Amino acid sequence: MRHTLKNITALASVALIALPALNTAWAADSTPVETRVDRLEKEMRTVQRKVFPAGVPVQPDIVTQPTVSEAVPSSTPVSDLMARVTSLEGQLASITGQVEQNSYKLRQLEERIDKMKTEMTAAPAPALSATQPLAASATAKPAPAPAATAKPAAAAAVAGDTRKTAVAAIEQPSTGNAANDAYTYGYRLWEAKFYPEAQAQLKTTVEKYGSTSVGSRAQNLLGRAYLDDGKPALASVAFYENYQKRPNGDRAAQSLAYLGEALIQLKKPADACKVYKELEDSYGSTLTSDLRSMMEKGRVRAKCAA
Repeated sequence: MRHTLKNITALASVALIALPALNTAWAADSTPVETRVDRLEKEMRTVQRKVFPAGVPVQPDIVTQPTVSEAVPSSTPVSDLMARVTSLEGQLASITGQVEQNSYKLRQLEERIDKMKTEMTAAPAPALSATQPLAASATAKPAPAPAATAKPAAAAAVAGDTRKTAVAAIEQPSTGNAANDAYTYGYRLWEAKFYPEAQAQLKTTVEKYGSTSVGSRAQNLLGRAYLDDGKPALASVAFYENYQKRPNGDRAAQSLAYLGEALIQLKKPADACKVYKELEDSYGSTLTSDLRSMMEKGRVRAKCAA
């Protein structure tokens, strides 16, 4: 569009400049008429080449009259000049019409460009999609999300600091028996309901001292810490491994009793019944009253056969 606009503007400018020059030369020049007509023809050809660069013909130049028969009298110098002037007037009228047409097209283009600019300026901004960030504006007042999220974060930080302080307050025993001290510290964390900390401490104790007499108590308490923390699947693994690896350990029977409880929470009553039968067959005569009561209640909940 810009290229077309420049071409039309150039054509119009050339023609508008050329027309006054032709009129002035015709009116003010005092040279003979024939010389003036020759000069006008040359200038007209120049104007034609500029206004019609593609070679669009307007009118052919005046050429010498063809030879006629002797019966027809030749034209007079005056009639020849009049014909040439008439041709020039026709060419001038054609150029004038072309200039006016180009000027009209130029105005149309300018109007279209102005209209496009107006529409682009008046067009509303596109609505932001759900994935685009909302820019802050005077009219929009977004909810104080950062402040809302900052409060829970700050509260969590305070709670975390409070928990660390409370855990640090749990006394770590130092009796000289490293295995027993490690288990006792895990027991104290579990008793204070710091279950994640107790789990970490008891796992370390089992890894270091699992082959000692502390191992059965530490692994069983690890299962209890998982169960009390709402993790029955991990608890069942800890209880089963303790019974399997240490069937004669201090807490082997207790691990079976709590394994039945973990399986009931996992909605596996049939497996729980099998565990209770194993508990009865292996430790029935040595079960404490607490473990027997726990086993009987578990059988009722699991709907075990009598």
